[in-house]
Amino acid sequence: QVQLIESGGGLVQAGGSLRLSCAASGRTFSTYTMGWFRQAPGKEREIVASINWNGDSTYYRDSVKGRFTISRDNAKNTVYLQMNSLKPEDTAVYYCAANKVATITASMYDYWGQGTQVTVSS
Repeated sequence: QVQLIESGGGLVQAGGSLRLSCAASGRTFSTYTMGWFRQAPGKEREIVASINWNGDSTYYRDSVKGRFTISRDNAKNTVYLQMNSLKPEDTAVYYCAANKVATITASMYDYWGQGTQVTVSS
């Protein structure tokens, strides 16, 4: 089993930056694909970014390309989401997720964190 805990959310002005962290338990962390998802009120949960087991392959939804960077440190069992040039439309609860098989589909992920709120003011 994998337990995930997100941190780093908060309130930031448009154009600002935040760095989210997701700390994972479990010896198999280094073999898992990791993803960041977000869900805004009244909207479906959507992929933000994902990263494969060794970090050599990443995926970003179009709206965050060039602004967000996903990374991982397997030695620390941690995945990060650096968010720059934040926009009000980035406001959402951000969730960390882990899965053995690479996917960007939320329903396919086996493990989820509790979420952390990101609010971007205009």
